[in-house]
Amino acid sequence: LAPATKFAQLFYNRRLAQRRSRSAKPEYVYNLDLGVKLLADHGIVDPALPKPPYLRFPSTDVAALRAEFCGSRGVAPSDRLVFIHPGSGGSANNLSVEQFGKLARNLRTPTPMTLVITAGPGEEQNAARLEALTEGLSRTVYYSREGLRRFAQHIQFADLFISGSTGPLHIAGALDRPTAAFYTRRRSATSLRWQTLNRPERRLAFSPPDMAAEEDMSAVDVLAAAAEIKERFL
Repeated sequence: LAPATKFAQLFYNRRLAQRRSRSAKPEYVYNLDLGVKLLADHGIVDPALPKPPYLRFPSTDVAALRAEFCGSRGVAPSDRLVFIHPGSGGSANNLSVEQFGKLARNLRTPTPMTLVITAGPGEEQNAARLEALTEGLSRTVYYSREGLRRFAQHIQFADLFISGSTGPLHIAGALDRPTAAFYTRRRSATSLRWQTLNRPERRLAFSPPDMAAEEDMSAVDVLAAAAEIKERFL
């Protein structure tokens, strides 16, 4: 079974017509459509689909990891932990580190909060720059050096995850954590096409305005985004 859209469809004995290039719905919905088609071909109609979260680690393990994380970094256990991931795998344009810094400085709230700047392998330089740009704020840097599973376990205790359209964002979505994400308006990379898997009320998405070029992330109004993020999540 495969999408009936490319030449390779000739090598499959079951096909489903999809026009993914139109980006009319999220990527995960296109993939679900294939699964639903497969089940329907075998007599299973209108299957009950699961609800978020789609990824979960034992809450006791994550609570212990959070306590260890806060204790080793001098973070008050009652602080809200706002993760900011400035890196990107390069699949789509992202905010600049300076924009992330401006966003972070405008997330101040009356309730105690600590910024957790995250970085995967090769992203250390961006994290260090963002740490310098947020001097004076309560923040710490988490370098993910123990594998993807361990990083995902840390993301599970995030009170909010902020990033561009990149892998860790989708882990946060699968864990049903609140997310605030920044996307281009390029058709193949829109906030709709790469929508996260968390519940609708747990996600925000921002893109360049219509009058700007579709991939001009410098045109994103980070002050307006910060205000909306605070209103929704903080």
